[in-house]
Amino acid sequence: MPSQLNKPLVGISMRLDYKEDTFYLRRYYSEAIYHAGGLPVHLALIPDADYVESVVSRLDGVLLPGSNSDVDPIRYEQAAHTKLGPVVYERDETDILLLQACEKRRLPVLAICYGLQILNVYKGGTLFQDIESQVESAIQHKQLGQEERPSHTIKLRGTLLPILAGATSVRVNSHHHQGIDELGKDLEPVAETVDGLIEAVVSKTEQFILGVQWHPELGWEKDQFSQAIFKHFVAQAAGR
Repeated sequence: MPSQLNKPLVGISMRLDYKEDTFYLRRYYSEAIYHAGGLPVHLALIPDADYVESVVSRLDGVLLPGSNSDVDPIRYEQAAHTKLGPVVYERDETDILLLQACEKRRLPVLAICYGLQILNVYKGGTLFQDIESQVESAIQHKQLGQEERPSHTIKLRGTLLPILAGATSVRVNSHHHQGIDELGKDLEPVAETVDGLIEAVVSKTEQFILGVQWHPELGWEKDQFSQAIFKHFVAQAAGR
């Protein structure tokens, strides 16, 4: 592992609890980044372009984590579905500003669950606002029980994920009720479930972007595929 001075700085956007007026983030994202060789930096949800530009100019990569909120469907020109969950403006707007700043600098991005969804919307795509009611013959994507338990299988495409996984099919955990519908510009699907839902994307541009619909930060300590994802992302950040 590189010395502390040489480790890349990885910004991780936080979450917002409206009831408690509190920014927060579960520990696993930062721990996974640190053990992969990066230095995690928590980013406040301040939806101001000057703030985001100033912070991102000091970073080597950005991780957009999951969220208990849904992306506001107004951002992809849809009315709210009856099963739409809570929407957090500060989360949506700050993550979009982070994506803009990263794209400008070609900064590596790892987007997880909600992060993948806001990435797809930023790229001009749309979402299923509620998979269970909008996707025919959908499997269970919002699992019950242990969070880290692999609950369904995904098929891996391309080269990156099969190399990191050492396989073309793996089981992953699943904690979402929304998912990609129309794919955003310059994104390539590289994993899917048996019901056809896109589970991972990469960028077609020179900027490194990996978005995954599952949560590799949950149970990363014992999962080689999860560790490989974080190590590869941190290596991309370190190589800038």
